[in-house]
Amino acid sequence: MPGDHEVVVATDNDRIVEAVEEIGGRAVMTPESCRNGTERVAALAGDGSPDEVFVNFQGDALLTPPDFVAALIAHMEKHPDCEVATVAVRCSPGTYRHIVIDQAEGRVGGTTAIVNAAGNAQYFSKRVLPHISPGDALENDPPVLLHLGLYAYRRSALLRYAALPPCRVEEIEGLEQLRFLHHEIPMAVLALEPPDWDMIELNNPQDLEPIERILAERGIA
Repeated sequence: MPGDHEVVVATDNDRIVEAVEEIGGRAVMTPESCRNGTERVAALAGDGSPDEVFVNFQGDALLTPPDFVAALIAHMEKHPDCEVATVAVRCSPGTYRHIVIDQAEGRVGGTTAIVNAAGNAQYFSKRVLPHISPGDALENDPPVLLHLGLYAYRRSALLRYAALPPCRVEEIEGLEQLRFLHHEIPMAVLALEPPDWDMIELNNPQDLEPIERILAERGIA
């Protein structure tokens, strides 16, 4: 990825700090009062950091290609008026089946995004949106955007976010990004081409096997 970007692990867990430092990385302890990853990044942004743009790569998005991070940074550089941006990919039939099965069995298999004509998020949900009736031909080419745990924010948006109270729908869905939408802070959604593997996030114990298999196939694990 082009440019000189510092990578920091933000956590409130001593074991994570020790693991990161053992491999030569940098970890920072954030307050236990942080309710989510965005608030953790906001804590870093408000702690004297000189940076203007912060990228939040969340730990459950293990299969996210590095190119997606680069695309997000490039978008923020190209659009200085963009306050917050995130990434989504169109579900492959395999990913779609995975999240639909999880939903039917009472698990959360992923988060889906609804995007308006301007390319900004209208809503995110742990339900599969839009709904496709079982047996519909669209199941073979589902028009469903899978949201990934990857964000970029400007400092001003982060500090505003941290100063705002959680909204009701954010608490119901358990999705931190809905606080931006509730308070009318636009969030650009980069709809990127999916990679050659199913984009499965680590949400349930059942997800570990397919994620490890895909990582092994890619020569990463």
